[in-house]
Amino acid sequence: MYGAVLGDIIGSVYELRNVKTEQFLLFPVGSTFTDDTVLSVAVAEKILREKTMSIGSKEGYAFWYKQYYRRYPDAGYGQMFLNWALEKEFLVQRSFGNGAAMRVSAIGFAYDSMEKVLKEVKSSCYYTHHHREALYGAQAVAAAVFMAREGCRKEEIRDYIRKKFHYPLKDSLKEIREQYVFDSRASYSVPPALEAFLESDSYEDAVRKAISIGGDSDTIACMTGGIAQAFYKKIPEEIFLRGMGYLDSGLRKVLKEFEEAYQIER
Repeated sequence: MYGAVLGDIIGSVYELRNVKTEQFLLFPVGSTFTDDTVLSVAVAEKILREKTMSIGSKEGYAFWYKQYYRRYPDAGYGQMFLNWALEKEFLVQRSFGNGAAMRVSAIGFAYDSMEKVLKEVKSSCYYTHHHREALYGAQAVAAAVFMAREGCRKEEIRDYIRKKFHYPLKDSLKEIREQYVFDSRASYSVPPALEAFLESDSYEDAVRKAISIGGDSDTIACMTGGIAQAFYKKIPEEIFLRGMGYLDSGLRKVLKEFEEAYQIER
């Protein structure tokens, strides 16, 4: 969870000012949390509160997405999500963007089998990303978090993602970086985020690699960061402390409660 949030904050400045190098300043002026963080925490709170709610899983996610939109209306949401959030009803929207994949790291940490992880991700996508491409992207990220948390090797993670979601994962990060542009489609942005993790050797290295791709930098780093925390189980203290300074008490409280509830190492 913290890994995803910190990736979002670090990448926030570079979304509109892409860098194509791993050598850049962490937390420059203008760094902030975005909708990636807000909705990642919404998913975490849904999981924490699900036993006390009298509505179904799909409706539970939709409820918390709308709640968090109302709390943080200026976090930089995509137009499709914004339109959905402003409706009073739970409408089904067929987005194929990466908005579902950016927010699912909590699911990968919270459930104890791949079957449950994939099922829960499907519920989390139902109202906002009712599209196979978005679902596959979100399931791929959550599956990678789950496998990393369980101690799987990187090659095992790569092979599973290839076979289950038909992502080739064959291009090196260097090849991807050279031609990468901004595009929020799940099928375009999720595989590079996975590759950034697979080629990394630490949490910080993973986030730097993710941002160096360019494009939708905060979201790519959010996805990569969640997987990297699950795998390396160590976020540098300086990065953690700097990043927490950008969050308000409400977000920090839910993150801390989630970390303690699921005994997440960082």
